[in-house]
Amino acid sequence: MMGRVLGIDHGDVRIGIALSDPTQFLASSLCVLDSTNAGLDQIVALIAEHEVVKIVVGLPRNMDGSYGSATEKVRKFIEKLKAKTDVPVFEWDERMSTVSAHNALREAGLDGKRRKGVVDKVAAQIILQNYLDAQI
Repeated sequence: MMGRVLGIDHGDVRIGIALSDPTQFLASSLCVLDSTNAGLDQIVALIAEHEVVKIVVGLPRNMDGSYGSATEKVRKFIEKLKAKTDVPVFEWDERMSTVSAHNALREAGLDGKRRKGVVDKVAAQIILQNYLDAQI
């Protein structure tokens, strides 16, 4: 089934959002939202606006593959999201996505302050692109 896929990097303060193209080949960073119920409502609006057919949420794991306290926070967010939309939601291992995002932004010449505002949506883009690449 073709259509756009929404990628989410959920954090304690911010939610990074990425969106695929309609062919589900390429992920692009979209925006950063607040990690509040208002942010959840904005996600629901983005789902409708972009005719999203699938949602991929980065699931934090420890480097040994185990789950930590951050995983439980994200799973609670996923349950809230599922209650607000009929679009299927998938979990995706997000290990190293934020590190990769910081490295990419550093290589692009963005300093720490400017990186802070975009790292979440770049992490979401990396999570989504990794998911898309694994579907081929």
